[in-house]
Amino acid sequence: MSSNILITGAAGYVGGSIIADFLSSSSPVLKRSRITAAVRSDEQAKLLSESGINVLQLDLTDEKAVVESLVKHNINIVIHTASSLDPTLALNLLAGLAEQQKASGSKAYFIHTSGLSAFCPKTGWPQGVMKDSGPIFETEKQFADSFSLRKTDVTITETAKALGITSFIVVPSTVYGKGKGQWNQLSVIFPIAVQASIKQKSVSKFPEDRNIAGVHISDLTELYGLIVKKILQGSGDTIPNGTHGHYFAIAHEMAWWETLGRLAAAMEARGLVASSETQVWTSDEAAAEATGVPEVFVEIFFNSSANIIVDNAFKLGWKPTWDKARFFENIDDEVVSVLELGKAKSSLIDSLFLAAKN
Repeated sequence: MSSNILITGAAGYVGGSIIADFLSSSSPVLKRSRITAAVRSDEQAKLLSESGINVLQLDLTDEKAVVESLVKHNINIVIHTASSLDPTLALNLLAGLAEQQKASGSKAYFIHTSGLSAFCPKTGWPQGVMKDSGPIFETEKQFADSFSLRKTDVTITETAKALGITSFIVVPSTVYGKGKGQWNQLSVIFPIAVQASIKQKSVSKFPEDRNIAGVHISDLTELYGLIVKKILQGSGDTIPNGTHGHYFAIAHEMAWWETLGRLAAAMEARGLVASSETQVWTSDEAAAEATGVPEVFVEIFFNSSANIIVDNAFKLGWKPTWDKARFFENIDDEVVSVLELGKAKSSLIDSLFLAAKN
C-alpha cells in the first residue's frame, strides 16, 4: 500500500525529525509513499522547500482550508505533532481525513502526539502502575475534565471512531538529543534547563526527587515509523488502535536529581556554572521566572513521573538504542546543542501560557 502522508508540526523538533527519518529510510513501503510537511509560516515553507521537502503551508485552525487541502492532496495518513493541547487542530484534520476517505474509498489513519504529563499523579492521574495495554483510555475519560491533555486525547479517539478513522496516540516521555529537522533541532526540557542554569550560574532542582522517563529523539521517531510501516503493510487495523491504541515512548527511567547532577558537572567543566552542586528552587515562582515556563505548569513540566509499563510499543518490535547509561555518558551533548543552536524555535511554551490563561 502506497500512501500520502501529512506530518503536521513539520518545522518542530519532533515533526521535523520524523520527516528526516522517513525521507532517509530504506523501507520499501516508506519509499513508495509521498511525504508532505505541513508548516505555518512563509519562512518555514521556504526553508523546507529548499531542502527538497514537499511542503503544504496550512493554517490548521481553518477547518475549510484543512479539509480542502487533505482532499486535494489525497492525504490518507496524518501524523499530528503540532499541538497536544488544542483539540481544534486535530478535529479539523480528522474532518479532512473523513472527507478524503469518502472521496477515495480508501481507509484513513490518524496518529496523534500527546504528552506524558497527562498520565502523572500531579495532574490528577490515579496513583498505581498501569500497562499501556490496559484501561488507559477508560481512565483518561474518567479523569478527562481535570487536565486538558487528557480531554484532547479522549476527544480525538472518540471523534476518529465516529468518523471511521483508525487512530493511534503516541506519548513521548522526556525527549533528548539533537533533532534532524530543518527548522528546530532542539528539544524542550533540557535546553530550557541549560539556558536557565547559564543565566543563574547554577543548576537548580525541585525539593522532591522523582524518577522521570526518557527517550532519545531517534528512538521516538523509530516508534512513529513502526506504526506507519504497519499501516502501509496493511496491518493498521490489526495492531492496537483507537481506545487500545496508546503507544508510550518510554525507553528508560532516570532519577531527576541524579540527571541534573550530571548536567551540572558537564556545565561546570565548560565554565558555564559555578559549581557541580545543584541548588533547590526557593519556590515555583522562582523556577517559573528562571525557565520561562508558566508557574502553574513548571513543576509538572520538569518534575513529573508516570507509572506506565510499556507493552504496545515493544509488541510492535520497538527496540530503543539509548538507555540511561548511554544518555548520561553523552549528557554534554545537551549543553553543546544549546551553545550551538541557542533557543529552541518551539511554540510549546506559548501554548502553555495560553492554556494557563484559560
